[in-house]
Amino acid sequence: MQIRDKIYINGRWIPSLSTRTLPVINAATEETMGQVPDGTAEDAAAAVAAARAAFDTWAATPVEKRAEYLEKISAGLTARADEIARSIAGEVGMPLKMSQRIQAGLPPLVMASYAKLAREYQFEEKIGNSLVVREPVGVVGCITPWNYPLHQVVAKVAPALVAGCTVVLKPSEIAPLTAFMLAEIIDGIGLPAGVFNLVCGTGAVVGEALAGHADVDMISFTGSTRAGKRVSELAAATVKRVALELGGKSASVVLDDADFTKAVRATVNACFLNSGQTCTAHTRLLVPEARYAEAAKLAVEAAQEFTLGDPLALDTRLGPLISDTQRERVRGYIRKGVAEGAELLLGGPDAPAGLAKGYYVQPTVFGRVTEDMTIAQEEIFGPVISILTYMDEDDAVRLANSTVYGLAGAVWSQDEARANRVARRMRTGRVDINGGAFNMLAPFGGYKQSGHGRELGRYGLEEFLEVKSMQLPQ
Repeated sequence: MQIRDKIYINGRWIPSLSTRTLPVINAATEETMGQVPDGTAEDAAAAVAAARAAFDTWAATPVEKRAEYLEKISAGLTARADEIARSIAGEVGMPLKMSQRIQAGLPPLVMASYAKLAREYQFEEKIGNSLVVREPVGVVGCITPWNYPLHQVVAKVAPALVAGCTVVLKPSEIAPLTAFMLAEIIDGIGLPAGVFNLVCGTGAVVGEALAGHADVDMISFTGSTRAGKRVSELAAATVKRVALELGGKSASVVLDDADFTKAVRATVNACFLNSGQTCTAHTRLLVPEARYAEAAKLAVEAAQEFTLGDPLALDTRLGPLISDTQRERVRGYIRKGVAEGAELLLGGPDAPAGLAKGYYVQPTVFGRVTEDMTIAQEEIFGPVISILTYMDEDDAVRLANSTVYGLAGAVWSQDEARANRVARRMRTGRVDINGGAFNMLAPFGGYKQSGHGRELGRYGLEEFLEVKSMQLPQ
């Protein structure tokens, strides 16, 4: 049991002004595995005041020094990787082997990448008689989700800090424990007081307090589209900068000349990663009408390989969802898919056999899904894949673009030029071509209601910078 009874403000661990606490539930056992403070708006205000007081000095700190701090944080995350992986396997339900590789493995790499990038980045340039400088935006409120709880924190905190911003972090109250580990590492390396602050609590209280606070210059938010709209509304009153990474309904377009076995299996893998609790999950498999039966068979075979079980067991490929609320939400979508006439090829809403405890959902494959069905339009966030058919390439592109989202997608073709052509027509922030691997230096973010702004690499750094021009005498 991890009991966290303090928040981190101005370089000190202090009690929250609230005496209330929030339980952290193990997704596989349904037992309490931790406890964190249920922070208040006043806690958030105190953290903002500390960040504001620290800003001028931190912004004036040389980039090299800021980069050195990030390298120390990266080393601290690496040293605690096993603890981080096990915590997230419990909180979120991702199988331990994947949690070690992704949830614990990626954050120190991203942290270190920003230290390297900051040393190379041109913060100033001469244009004619003007000196154009890039300066930190100011105090940043970072509001992060539960599905990749440490990675999403680092993807915001690392570029914000190295840009010269000060930070108030509100992690998800459902999976907050690794944010406290990060704060411990930051405290241990002696980052100046007030540069990084941690206030745990609910979005309705702490999140809204940050979004509406006049002394917060920017909000960087990752979460649902509904919550992102609320953040934008609150932020508009002070015209602060807002970066949003929201929902997705990504299409994997398998063209008629693709290697179907490879493409379909990879799409199912991309859909079921983290039990489908991934905003970029390839949840819509688009295949030619003439090859539907082949694709359906391959998808079912691939989905059957996802062994449900304890996230700590080495043979588990599919863990539980994060909560009972999420499990019931996903089951509701499965029932709606059946009710609206989709063909249930595998799985279903019933509890998996032999798993009396834990928030498990069967790996589920729907066939003969049409674009007007709910499961083809709304983000499910569970291990559910929908197969849609198209008539030709233009129809495939139309279907891929037929939702309000535009976060990610994929194209598969033996003809790379053709795949690139289709990828360019997809209205989405990221497209994987023939299984192209994740690149932590490439921009990450969406079109349409998937949000605006980008994370990772220099694009992520620039989100936290203001641009100033100084006209010089000639």
